[in-house]
Amino acid sequence: MSAIEVPWSDYLPALSDALQKTLEYTVVSFAGATVLGLGVALLRLSPTRLLRLPAAVYTEIFKNIPLLAIIFLTYFGLASVNVRLDVFQAGCLSLIVFYAAYLSEIFRAAISGVHDGQREAGAALGMSRTAVYTRVILPQALRLALPGTNTMLVDLLKSTSLLVTISAAELMSEARLITSETFRALEVYLVISAVYFALCYPLSQLLLWLERRIHAGKPLTPHRRRRLAAARALLTVKEPVS
Repeated sequence: MSAIEVPWSDYLPALSDALQKTLEYTVVSFAGATVLGLGVALLRLSPTRLLRLPAAVYTEIFKNIPLLAIIFLTYFGLASVNVRLDVFQAGCLSLIVFYAAYLSEIFRAAISGVHDGQREAGAALGMSRTAVYTRVILPQALRLALPGTNTMLVDLLKSTSLLVTISAAELMSEARLITSETFRALEVYLVISAVYFALCYPLSQLLLWLERRIHAGKPLTPHRRRRLAAARALLTVKEPVS
């Protein structure tokens, strides 16, 4: 008897579609969670208690509810009160509100980790509060937030597998369909696990490389590289001899 009995070539198109759907869930959900998490973090740091309290309540609620429960509440619970979302919308919304709570804590800690002297220096230069945050505080906070943010991205990618509970057509949903047709659960789930590893391990290493470059002060954009090169050129220009 052959060790591999699942006709994988027959399932390649379906697996390709499932892989694409998994990546779509990951990209959309992480982008949404990043934006929402940053907004909640800024509210947590607001001097106004009326803004801090709802943000703190949101963070504590979604940090202490299982993601699976949030998926069920979003897909099945909202439908019971006539708020109907399709599978993609419900899946992304569940991942967004769950991971935004954790990202908000990461961003809040990173922003708080920037020395107050940076804010004071920006204000002394006549910069507005918004300019101080966007041009002084947030770039420095990015370096501090990278390790935790990178971990959340990889974790979110793996957590898309929980969307199998609402038949979200991602990798784990396809694995369940293949298992029901072939009755080769061990082989199928070993292969799907290998696919997840092939996605997550290179991603984690790429993010680690990016983190090291940023911490080393390497410019990551052409505009930044041009500005750095211009600054170095100015520093190397010698004064004319009189």
